[in-house]
Amino acid sequence: MIKVGLFGIGLDTYWGQFDGLLERLNAYQSMVKKMLETETVQVIDTGMVDTPFKAKETSIIFNTQNVDCIFLFISTYALSQNVLPVIQKAKVPVVVLNLQPVKAIDFKKFNSIGDRGKMTGEWLAHCQSCVAPELASVFNRAGIDFHLISGYLQEDYVAQEISEYLEAIKVVKGMEDNRVGVMGHYYNGMLDVYSDLTQQSSVFGNHFEIIEFGVLKNYSQDVSKKEIEIKIEEFRRFFKVNADCEVSELERAAITAIALDKVVSKYKLGALAYYYEGEGDLAYQDIVTSLIPGLTLLTGKQVPVAGEFEVKNVQAMKILDILGAGGSFSEFYAMDFENEIILLGHDGPAHFNIAEGEVGLVPVPVYHGKPGKGLSIQMKVKDGPVTLLSVAQNQQGEVFLICAQGDSVPGETFQIGNTNSRYKFPIPIRDFINKWSMAGPSHHCAIGMGHKASQLKKIADILKIKLIQIC
Repeated sequence: MIKVGLFGIGLDTYWGQFDGLLERLNAYQSMVKKMLETETVQVIDTGMVDTPFKAKETSIIFNTQNVDCIFLFISTYALSQNVLPVIQKAKVPVVVLNLQPVKAIDFKKFNSIGDRGKMTGEWLAHCQSCVAPELASVFNRAGIDFHLISGYLQEDYVAQEISEYLEAIKVVKGMEDNRVGVMGHYYNGMLDVYSDLTQQSSVFGNHFEIIEFGVLKNYSQDVSKKEIEIKIEEFRRFFKVNADCEVSELERAAITAIALDKVVSKYKLGALAYYYEGEGDLAYQDIVTSLIPGLTLLTGKQVPVAGEFEVKNVQAMKILDILGAGGSFSEFYAMDFENEIILLGHDGPAHFNIAEGEVGLVPVPVYHGKPGKGLSIQMKVKDGPVTLLSVAQNQQGEVFLICAQGDSVPGETFQIGNTNSRYKFPIPIRDFINKWSMAGPSHHCAIGMGHKASQLKKIADILKIKLIQIC
């Protein structure tokens, strides 16, 4: 649930001059409130702010209610002195709504009114754009970031923009509240994956919990037979368990999955980045070679997990997950210049909620580039629009986003016990891979369903970071 502060602005001098104007403008604000309210959005509406005294009252209410953002509705001309104190004290994202009541004024009807006083009142009911430059000037001079939506009430564009800003606020708040577990160590030598946790926390506001791999080991040594049976049944509900999966392997994966659940519960994690090899300790090797099924279950249950200690990418996965788009751990697999598609995938974990058909649980004789063997996930992302997202960091230490919109398309993929899919983009794949690589991501990315670049741009704007959109 997010809390949205809403207030309208107008000029109190008008109310005694033009009968019915205030009531009319309040009705427009009620329409705005209905556009904002959803099952996950609570609106704190302070009504019309038209004096410095009401501005002070509104600022107190918004701060007391701890709103996550403010929507400012321009109902008619208003003085900026009644706006600045509210925004200065709240220190939350601000969206200014410059919304006329109609698409265009019917001038024949307007001019037929005859009474110039009534005509002026009618004009003032459509005078929202008059104050937009004034507010922008004051906000810019005061160093206040803001976002502006211009349009008219009941316009699809406006409804879409408001919806996307609410989604963006939800993501920003979700990232602030997120507790990210980091367990193990980096995959040795993947210099692109190494992350600055302090900078990540500074940008996204999340907490990092550094967890010893021994915690997982301890939990795995205290699992009951009944717990194992329940977890294997869960595997069968969510996965198509391949007939070649040995009972001993299922039990081994179940034990580790149960231990993972307990680690997530203990530390109240909303995401996890991990890697470990356990060389020289058979107990640790037993755990690290049985992680993928349990990690996939967590990822599909809104606790995204990135392997190879890819902290930046689990942040990207979490963003897409909060957006309801999924967010599956991926890297580039191969290019097909004949069909202009590119394959992406990984050895897991996967986001099973965005799978095309059943998610296979299959045995693999070797984890490529990693020790041991065990069970893995075989999955294709649903056909349809997708967004690739990377959280990156540049030479100056700045954290920024890279995204691309394309489509998951049907066709043959590798059947090697990995998650892999075919993707097509609106530009040739040669140009796509060049532009994506030159933007500066790590070699991993998160893949989510739907085209989300517009929402991601709003998220980046609210976080005051850069977004590079490839296509």
